[in-house]
Amino acid sequence: MIRHTKIVATLGPASRDPEILERLILAGVNVFRLNFSHGTAEDHVQTATTLREIAARTGHPVGILADLQGPKIRIGKFEHGKITLATGDKFILDARCELGNQERVGLDYKNLTSDVGPGTVLLLDDGRIVLDVDDVRDYEIFTTVRQGGPLSNNKGINRQGGGLSAPALTGKDMDDIKTAAHIGADFLAVSFPKSAADMYMARQLMYATGGSAQIIAKIERVEAIAALDEILDASDGLMVARGDLAVEVGDAAVPALQKRMIRLAREKNKLTITATQMMESMIHAPVPTRAEVSDVANAVLDGTDAVMLSAETAAGKYPVETVESMNRICLEAEKSIHPALDHLFLDRVFTRVDQSIAMSALYTAYHTKAKAVAALTTTGSTALWMSRLNCGIPIFALTHEAKTLTKMTLYRGVVPLPTDNLNPDRDILCRDVEKRLKAAEIVEKGDLIVLSYGDKMGQSGGTNTLTIVRISGQHIE
Repeated sequence: MIRHTKIVATLGPASRDPEILERLILAGVNVFRLNFSHGTAEDHVQTATTLREIAARTGHPVGILADLQGPKIRIGKFEHGKITLATGDKFILDARCELGNQERVGLDYKNLTSDVGPGTVLLLDDGRIVLDVDDVRDYEIFTTVRQGGPLSNNKGINRQGGGLSAPALTGKDMDDIKTAAHIGADFLAVSFPKSAADMYMARQLMYATGGSAQIIAKIERVEAIAALDEILDASDGLMVARGDLAVEVGDAAVPALQKRMIRLAREKNKLTITATQMMESMIHAPVPTRAEVSDVANAVLDGTDAVMLSAETAAGKYPVETVESMNRICLEAEKSIHPALDHLFLDRVFTRVDQSIAMSALYTAYHTKAKAVAALTTTGSTALWMSRLNCGIPIFALTHEAKTLTKMTLYRGVVPLPTDNLNPDRDILCRDVEKRLKAAEIVEKGDLIVLSYGDKMGQSGGTNTLTIVRISGQHIE
C-alpha cells in the first residue's frame, strides 16, 4: 500500500547514526527535521550530507526541514540546577540574576519586564508552573505561585493569552538561515511568527543567502491565530505546533484550531504539518498508547500533509519502532477515507492552464477508476495542486529537478520520482512512465493511468496536456 500522509522525524542523539538513519528511511520517514535549537552549524552540515548520501544509496528521496529556534523566552539557571515551588510561594523573575535560588531566577529574555504587569499570568515549563504577577519594578517581576511543582534550568515562559513582544527572527535565526541555505534545506520552519511580515522577512533572508526552501509558519502564538489568513498567504505552509499554542490558548481549544488550520491551508493550496507529542509515550515504551493512535489517525482524517515526531526519534529509545507504528496507523486511517471528489470542484475557478490540467487529471482519474496519476513537473506546482484534493488515487510526480524532487516529499498523496527523460515525443514519454510504474509494481497490463505534461518539456508552468494511457500501450485521447 502507498501511504498518502507523510512522516517527519526529528534528528538527535538517538537517530544520527548512519545505520539508524537508513533504517528510519526504510521504515517510512519522508522528511527529516533538523532542530536548530540544538547543535552547531557544522553538525547540521554533516548531518545533511549523510542524509543525502543514504537517500541516494537507498533510492528513497527525503526532504530536509530546518527548524529555527526563534526568540529564547526562558528562565535562567539555578545554583543547584532545580527547585520546587509550592502554591502560595512568592517568587521573583529577575533580569539581572545570574544563578537562581528558591526566591528568584534570571531571565534570558530581558524585555519580559516591559511585556507584563499586575494581573498577568505567566506559564512556565509548558504550563506546569503558573505564576500570577503582583508587581513589576525595574528589572524584577514579583509573582505569587498559583500552581507549583519542580522547576529546573532554562524552562520556557509563556504569557497566558499571548502578548510577548519578542521578534520572531533573532540574530541566531538569521545566522541559521544562512546554514539552512548552505545545506540546501527544502523547508524552513519559522518559530513564533505573529504576522505576515515575519514570514516575508524569513523568505527574503533565505533568498538573499542563495536558498530556495519553502517557508513554513509554526503557529504557536495567540497573535498568529488572529492573523492566520495573512500568515498563510505569506507562507508555503504551516505547522500546527500544539505545545506552545496549547499553553497560550488553553489545551481544550487546540483540537478545533488544528482542524480549522488544516482546512484553511488546504483551501489556500498550502502545506500542513501536525506536531507535538503525537507518540510521546514511545520515548520510553515500544508501543504507543491508544490515545496516541487516535491522535495520529485524527490528524490523518483532518487532511494533514504530514505528522511529525520530535523527541520520539531525537532522543527516544525506540526511534525506528515509532516510525513503523506511525506508518501503520496512517495506512489504517487512510483506508476509512472515502473520496467524494465531485463536490470539491463546485464553485472553483481555475485561472491558469497548468492548474486546470492538474484538476482535470484528478477528475478524469477518479471517474475512469485509473490506477495512478503521473505528473511530469519542473517546479512541482502541478503535484501540489493535485495533492490538495483527495481522489483516492496515488499521484506520481516525475521531475528532472533535484530540488523539486525533495520538496515534493511533503506533499500528501504524492510519490516523487526522478526522471531524465524529457523527450517531447509522446509515445516515448508514455513508455518511460509506463516502465517506471511497472518497475515499482504500481500498475500492470490493462490498467489505466492519467498522464499530465507540457508540450514544451522542462518549461516552468508549461503543463498543458492530458493523456489517458492503458498499460497495453494504447493511448486514449
